[in-house]
Amino acid sequence: MGVDYYNILKVNRNATDDDLKKSYRRLAMKWHPDKNPNNKKEAEAKFKQISEAYEVLSDPQKRVVYDQHGEEGLKNMPPPGSGGPSGDGQFNPRNAEDIFAEFFGSSPFGFGSSGPGRSMRFQADGGIFGGSDNIFRTYNNEGGYTPKKPPPVETKLPCTLEELYSGSTRKMKISRAVMDANGRQVPESEILTIDIKPGWKKGTKITFPDKGNQQPNQLPADLVFVIDEKPHDAFKRDGNDLIVSKRVTLAEALGGTTVNLTTLDKRDLSIPVTDIVSPGYELLVAKEGMPITKEPGNRGDLRIKFEVKFPTRLTPEQRAGLRSALGG
Repeated sequence: MGVDYYNILKVNRNATDDDLKKSYRRLAMKWHPDKNPNNKKEAEAKFKQISEAYEVLSDPQKRVVYDQHGEEGLKNMPPPGSGGPSGDGQFNPRNAEDIFAEFFGSSPFGFGSSGPGRSMRFQADGGIFGGSDNIFRTYNNEGGYTPKKPPPVETKLPCTLEELYSGSTRKMKISRAVMDANGRQVPESEILTIDIKPGWKKGTKITFPDKGNQQPNQLPADLVFVIDEKPHDAFKRDGNDLIVSKRVTLAEALGGTTVNLTTLDKRDLSIPVTDIVSPGYELLVAKEGMPITKEPGNRGDLRIKFEVKFPTRLTPEQRAGLRSALGG
């Protein structure tokens, strides 16, 4: 029969499509020239043989011809799309790198060329796989593979408005998977310290390089905490300003009042209101808002929004009094 493709792929003659794939996966990985820099010539020859064997046995039409007529039969098969015999008495297998890349779902990586810019996908056990969870490694000039860094892992860090006003230190216990010296994933715990600066806004990111999980053949991911703002009972934040709502009676709206409130850093403020509080009126208290991170010592403003509570009933005497007082 000449070349024994079954023997090259180390499968029996009843091998299923799945058997062929498993065997090709293992052997192509073992003999890929890039994996054998000290033995490149032999590896290239073996790799070509393995690819050729897989191409023939995984194609039902070619496999039937090969089983019946051996390698000779393949030489007389028409090339794909030609509709006629090959005419040159040779079997021309596809480029081995093409099959390799196609099989593993890799993007083309400079077929037939070598050197930087080529990439491949690797799995923990030395196998290769395609699909959405691929692990990429990039071929470098030294003939080895540089593990690629996965995207960062983001975690929300909910903070109270008080913490963001005064700043605080948070201790976070994290558990992550890392690779030990034998290439096994092992759990590891660590306490991370996060210094929350006064005035930090929602969406602020704190990055801890390499503190995320580590997968086989990858660098550890960065761990990123993203500041989130918990709602507050009294204050609402608007950029660097703080907004507080106050209900006043009609008498206070017209006759004046004092707003008493406790700030986020627990100071008591007493703010006199001497203006007439008309609908939509807002009282601005300068520099009593949130600290501005990029301008130490500077703060936004406090804006007090008023809601006037109108009486539901008035006695005739009260109505007469109001008319007289307001010049009605």
